[in-house]
Amino acid sequence: MTTPGADSSAPNGTDPTAPDGLIPVEVAEHLHGWRHPSILAAAGLSVAAGFAQFAATAALPDVADAFGTGGREGTSLAATTGLSGTTLGIGLGVIRLASLGTLPISGLADRMGRRRVLLTSVALGLALTVLAAASPGFWWFVAIVALGRPLLSTTNAVAGVVAAEETRTRDRTWAIALVTAGYGIGAGLTALLRGLTGGAVGFRMLFALSLLPLAALPFLGRLLEEPARFDRVPNPARLTSARALLALTGSPRRQLVVIAGLTFAFSLLSGPTLTYLFLYAETVLDMAPSRTALAVVAAAPLGAGGLLLGRAAADRIGRVGTAAVAHAGVAVAAAITYSGTTTALFCGYLGAIVLSSGYAPAAGAIATELFPTRVRATVAGAFTVAGVLGAVTGLLAYGALADALESFGMAAVVLAVPVLAATGLFWLLPETKGLELEQSAPE
Repeated sequence: MTTPGADSSAPNGTDPTAPDGLIPVEVAEHLHGWRHPSILAAAGLSVAAGFAQFAATAALPDVADAFGTGGREGTSLAATTGLSGTTLGIGLGVIRLASLGTLPISGLADRMGRRRVLLTSVALGLALTVLAAASPGFWWFVAIVALGRPLLSTTNAVAGVVAAEETRTRDRTWAIALVTAGYGIGAGLTALLRGLTGGAVGFRMLFALSLLPLAALPFLGRLLEEPARFDRVPNPARLTSARALLALTGSPRRQLVVIAGLTFAFSLLSGPTLTYLFLYAETVLDMAPSRTALAVVAAAPLGAGGLLLGRAAADRIGRVGTAAVAHAGVAVAAAITYSGTTTALFCGYLGAIVLSSGYAPAAGAIATELFPTRVRATVAGAFTVAGVLGAVTGLLAYGALADALESFGMAAVVLAVPVLAATGLFWLLPETKGLELEQSAPE
């Protein structure tokens, strides 16, 4: 690993209290701690995005039951769940693939501003989620949810950029962890609502509940600020997202490729692992929704603990080492989750939650600290796209493997192998621990 260097002088107009005096004064006086209302608002928007996005996963058994055309007799996966693994894989893959639209939408945040794009994206994404509650058939459901997916993915990506740009290095992983926790809280609420009501809250009611965060947007919008770091960029990116990425040269371009590859690998298994969890638990292991809700309830404090551990490790040990260990651990935990018993499901799932939560602050910091402000939102969108491609590949492969092998467990083991192998790519990245954005990614 290498560490990006910086000039030790403190030019005029910079904050002398910052490392190497590299933060411009007009930026330094507008930087905040991680508990500032603007960062809390960004986290609140991530709660809304998490709720709307994860609703399709948590309610997957209801969706399969409502739109299934297969009979309930027999031992095939289609007979057990209502829809075949291949059909579910294609449908979920289309929804995930729609997040490719995150790249051009996130790129707008480098031209129009973070705040405007963030608020517009979450408002439209939530509105489409509400509309999906009225879907007359499975493929209508897939189409409507797919339209909202890139908008909600953009919300999460740009919220992370706001968290990074509004803070100094000592608060950055805290802020990123807070935004990550917001998404996790929103996602957990969907499963919790289903579990606590014994499945009485079906997918239609669950999707309709997105009206509540939609109503809260005016309040959150008043708290959200445009980061001073973006305001100071003299010539915001005027290139399209694709051209802005192609314009990167040298180390930033190499790092973009490496991080995109790692994001793809991480999502290859984590995507299908979380997506099929409730379907597997309720239809294969015959677990009641109330029991799966117990896993979600336990996941909340464990996920928070994982975030805190990951944040501390990222600041003290380093971003790269922390992310690498968590990356490998999630692959192992995912394979355990589907190994065939309720104990393994609980242990594997909760272990994956802790490790993926610990992964988020370190990986989020790396993804924002290595790229300049003028393209930071575009790059965040590119990494979301890499994750989407990994998740779509994983969903399609996982569904097909589960059908062919007639085993969720073997499918998970097969996909875990390339994910573990990809961990070595982390050592190609520089360490950015303790550096301000002006040091790790000068304009």
